[in-house]
Amino acid sequence: VGPSVFFSLLVIAVAFLPVFALVDQEGRLFKPLAYSKNLAMAIAAILAITLDPALRMVFARIDPFTFRPQWLSVLSTKILVGTYYAEEKHPISRAIFKVYEPVCRWVLVHPRSVILTSILLVAVSIPAYFKLGSEFMPPLREGTLLFMPTTLPSISVAEAERILQTQDKILRTFPEVARVFGKAGRADTSTDPAPFSMMETTIVLKPESEWRKKEQWYSSWAPDWMKSIVRGIWPDHLTYEELLAEMDERLTIAGVTSKGAMTMPIKARIDMLTTGIRSPVGIKIFGSDLKEIEKIGERLESVMKDIPGTQSVFAERTAGGYFIDFEPRRDQLARYGLTIEEIQRVIMSAVGGENITTTIEGRERYPVNLRYPRDLRSDIDALKRVLVPVDTGAHLPLGQLADIRLTQGPSMLRDENGFLSGYVYVYMTGRDIGGYVEEAKARVRKDLDLPTGYSLQWSGQYENMIRVKERMKVIIPITLVLIFILLFANTKSAVKALIVMAAVPFSAIGAIWLFYILDYNVSIAAWVGMIALLGLDAETGVFMLLFLELSYEDAKKKGLLNTLRDLDEAIIHGAVKRARPKMMTVFAAFMGLLPIMWSTSAGADVMKRIAAPMIGGLITSFLLELLVYPAIFKLWKKRTELRHVSLKEAQTNP
Repeated sequence: VGPSVFFSLLVIAVAFLPVFALVDQEGRLFKPLAYSKNLAMAIAAILAITLDPALRMVFARIDPFTFRPQWLSVLSTKILVGTYYAEEKHPISRAIFKVYEPVCRWVLVHPRSVILTSILLVAVSIPAYFKLGSEFMPPLREGTLLFMPTTLPSISVAEAERILQTQDKILRTFPEVARVFGKAGRADTSTDPAPFSMMETTIVLKPESEWRKKEQWYSSWAPDWMKSIVRGIWPDHLTYEELLAEMDERLTIAGVTSKGAMTMPIKARIDMLTTGIRSPVGIKIFGSDLKEIEKIGERLESVMKDIPGTQSVFAERTAGGYFIDFEPRRDQLARYGLTIEEIQRVIMSAVGGENITTTIEGRERYPVNLRYPRDLRSDIDALKRVLVPVDTGAHLPLGQLADIRLTQGPSMLRDENGFLSGYVYVYMTGRDIGGYVEEAKARVRKDLDLPTGYSLQWSGQYENMIRVKERMKVIIPITLVLIFILLFANTKSAVKALIVMAAVPFSAIGAIWLFYILDYNVSIAAWVGMIALLGLDAETGVFMLLFLELSYEDAKKKGLLNTLRDLDEAIIHGAVKRARPKMMTVFAAFMGLLPIMWSTSAGADVMKRIAAPMIGGLITSFLLELLVYPAIFKLWKKRTELRHVSLKEAQTNP
């Protein structure tokens, strides 16, 4: 089995080529998995041909002890040597033979029916796959939430402060919340271009074990050890989704778009840095006129809000900001001997404020800002009464020296690819991203007429999902070709290589239906699990075909292939008599993956999407390998090497 083991390891390594081809955030997340997997396989291969044989030679003993006294040698043999059974007499093998041999014989009597049934199962699974939703990445619970509601850009500082404090007070009433810290406005850094209308509140959650309890079917009678086992499937406390829904309901404030605005800090920063869109789905509007971009955004709001699954939708008011313009009257400035710089200094210090010193409190530093009180600068009439000193010692009102107007303009300018742009943020619930966007695209094409020179781009997580999908369309076919070449190099037969690769659609049956039962969406994590499953399928398929081929060649050398019944016996010997090591291989992988489905810690949602296709696929691929491989092998050998035997039997039994 040496060559088969070696090439199986190569196939597993090559199967991870699509993972190595991932870039950006998905590459940084899953490449360590691929590297560690391949390095572990390499080390295991080395140990299998070095340390493992050495340990067997040192510690494993076949011959019984024969020293005296005899009772001690018998006892030592029982403890240190044990009893070696032939494969046919092994207790586990006998149980497997009893179940599998009648089934295998029935398969060899009806090979075409078995193959057609398996193809039908694959065909039935295809519609179930297309019913699965699609998303870019499963949620990665960070233990901290980021609440990012949006309001109109004309909001005042006092109103923003009031809304922010109200939100923080509401959030603090939740017993699951440990700390809350809110922020409104833009920091003095280019890395935080948040407009004043976008608030950010960081919510630190308590451990889930301290969340509010709820009754489950096992709560009243199950012991604690049993509760810890079933809690991962049926949680006996408030779930993450229920907490977010309750927060969304209680944070409804007039004039604030808050539905669905709950995300996570790291995720939000990554999304905003990669696409600029903080919501799961976003629409970028490109054009040359900000007012027209704002009108298109408002029309998109009315179209998108009626689509099933839309939780909230908000279009940026790109031209909806309010500004106070001071236009100096140059004739009046010249009359009193004032310069533009002097009047601007008054506006800056009295209205905008000016830092005059810094107070030091231990290690803390606080700037001291000097400006007029709010009552003297709260409206245009008050601003007109701000006094400006002149050289004669008099003080003139600012309204006499400058025209003061309230004007409307862009609160923040965005540009991308040489065009001005505006964003529409879409928050959704109860639907997958891929299916939602496809329906939304069709609705927008039907109900929205874009002016000439303006375009839309669907962004957010959807943009990342499409990027990965386009890359996989190129990488996955290349990977399959490389796997076929490796299998051909091992088997020296294109037919054998194709038989091994036939396990891929069979394994997809279990993966698809387990995803369907668990209501998982297809994501990058799911495809990583499918890629890992591809390597495991090739490994089990190579060994199944190897044992069938070895049994066939052994019977051929002994001259035992004179009838089709002899072919059946050779196949049964290769399939049934070697079932135990094949089951060991599959069950070892299965049991290693099963605990992941019960995990509840950070990152569990991602790991479950990786493990689920491997668990479901291993079950169906192994069952179908036990049943379909013998049928395919029989028809192949019957049509090629034993064609003369089948013709002779047909002549003797007309």
